[in-house]
Amino acid sequence: MCGIAGIFHLETAKPVDEARVRAMADSMAHRGPDDAGVWTAQGVGFGHRRLAVIDLEDGAQPMATPDNKLVTVFNGMIYNYRELRADLLALGHEFRTNCDTEVILHAWRRWGPLCIERFQGMFAFALYDEEAKTLFLGRDRLGIKPLYYAEVSDGSLIFASELKGLLAHPLLRKRPSETAVEDFMALGYVPDDTCMVAGVKKLAAGHYLMTRRGLPLAEPRRYWDVEFAPQRRKAEAAQDELVAHMTEAVGSRLIADVPLGAFLSGGVDSSSVVALMAEQSRAAVETCSIGFDEADYDETDYADRVAARFAMNHRKRTVAADDFALIDALVHAFDEPFADASAIPTYRVCELAREKVTVALSGDGADEIFAGYRRHVFHAGEERARKLLPHAIRRPIFGGLGSAYPKLDWAPRFLRAKSTFQGLGMSSGEAYAASVGVTGPALRWALYSEKLRSALQGHRAEDRYVRTIENAPAEDGLAAAQYADLKIWLPGDILTKVDRMSMAVSLEAREPLLDHRLVEFAATLPLKQRVRGGTGKWLLKQAMRRYLPEDILYRQKMGFVTPISAWFRGALANEADALISSTTLAETEWFDRQAIKRIVTAHRSSKEEHGRTIWQLMMLDRSLRRVFGIGR
Repeated sequence: MCGIAGIFHLETAKPVDEARVRAMADSMAHRGPDDAGVWTAQGVGFGHRRLAVIDLEDGAQPMATPDNKLVTVFNGMIYNYRELRADLLALGHEFRTNCDTEVILHAWRRWGPLCIERFQGMFAFALYDEEAKTLFLGRDRLGIKPLYYAEVSDGSLIFASELKGLLAHPLLRKRPSETAVEDFMALGYVPDDTCMVAGVKKLAAGHYLMTRRGLPLAEPRRYWDVEFAPQRRKAEAAQDELVAHMTEAVGSRLIADVPLGAFLSGGVDSSSVVALMAEQSRAAVETCSIGFDEADYDETDYADRVAARFAMNHRKRTVAADDFALIDALVHAFDEPFADASAIPTYRVCELAREKVTVALSGDGADEIFAGYRRHVFHAGEERARKLLPHAIRRPIFGGLGSAYPKLDWAPRFLRAKSTFQGLGMSSGEAYAASVGVTGPALRWALYSEKLRSALQGHRAEDRYVRTIENAPAEDGLAAAQYADLKIWLPGDILTKVDRMSMAVSLEAREPLLDHRLVEFAATLPLKQRVRGGTGKWLLKQAMRRYLPEDILYRQKMGFVTPISAWFRGALANEADALISSTTLAETEWFDRQAIKRIVTAHRSSKEEHGRTIWQLMMLDRSLRRVFGIGR
């Protein structure tokens, strides 16, 4: 895995400062500790930090064709590069290396921009075509690898794998975006269609941008999408087809010239990946897991059992459930505020993996494509109710119940029906947007100052979910919600978390369950093969019964749980109190200090539950201080 950066003058081919490009790339040295390279020509410059995984000797970047007419920098892995290389050799192309980067150059020469449709893998790359005077930026279909870009005052387009790469450019204007604040406070992350730095953009998943010198900056173009269109097939046949897809996806991700392993939590997703790795590996697979010193958060017994079943070289490490010493490291790694606290154990498991391997396979993506989250099961049930009762009837009945029913954060789950009643009174899109949010609209509005409310000009974070669900190419409500997850939640939260935490320790994380062909297959599954009998991921669990025991497949999902609510009543109580008088938040004039004091006081007294909102405010506070220097 790598870090890429570059500068392209849009109007005239002015000289590019090599030191400036190098500084942008070197700000991401953690993404590529093995090598560094810079290439400049009139009007364009590329920088690269390399984590060597394939063709360790000859795969250095930036890489050019022998005639220097094409140059590329590449972050990621193209898993079918050997097949493409063979095709191009048959067409008369000559290669100097055995790496996937050179395949990009020859594929461009043969097929032009459409070459991106032939690439199977995770990638973000830039390619400069000297003859056409064009810059091409491309990102993989699901958004596994990131790419930021912006126009700056000297008429150039700058790009980088991480925001810090752009921040290293002296001409980038560092002004915070108020709408991104609203998005972050609602969702817990800054989604892919916006950025905390106003004017900075992220190339969307499944898109490319090709711009030519002398013309205005082009708009990105979509080259891939997925349609949820159920196909009728017997469950047994669907299971066989699923296993075949998964086996191929895992097998293609075992290519590496460095040590390779896997994360193993003991859940169905990572266990499935590990089972298929064991089937295709001659030697014992290196696996690792993180446990917690509190039994309620620890899954290592399950991971131990799976590791023993498949004769893995398994390592585990127990960390304190209150491992909040990483907060500043998280702020540095993400740049933009990021409030998914599972980033802490994710960092720790990446750190553990890196002690033995350079590449690790992960089980991310299965919940999104096979409907594995609890919210998916609930949404499927709510959708059945919505079909039975018209909205004109549901809204007053369930909306009234939702308003009247008390908010019982402290109660057992079956008594916490307020959100269910409220959801049934909403449209499908509104209800699902509420289920994926962190801090709801009413509380956000109470926290905001009049200045921020005015600056938002009606912008509401949930509307992107509502629009995406309403326009989703899907035939049922759950599929529309899954489509929204693939477009918003997955790249904005899950994949951002895994990319930044793995790259922070110079580890390449691969996502076999997000092979785009597997995603396209999952989108053909009818509702009953996704959710059945109150169980999500039904087909996946049925298919993996040939590999895994029932108590692994059907145990309650835990995930990487981090007890942030307890922290703010204990070890981080002073941090919560500090938010009330934060000079950073005060300088922005975005928040009502008394409203912050109210939720902190209510949370610390256990009268109300606001742990996640307080965590958001703390991460926002520190990110604003680091990126913009506010409050220093």
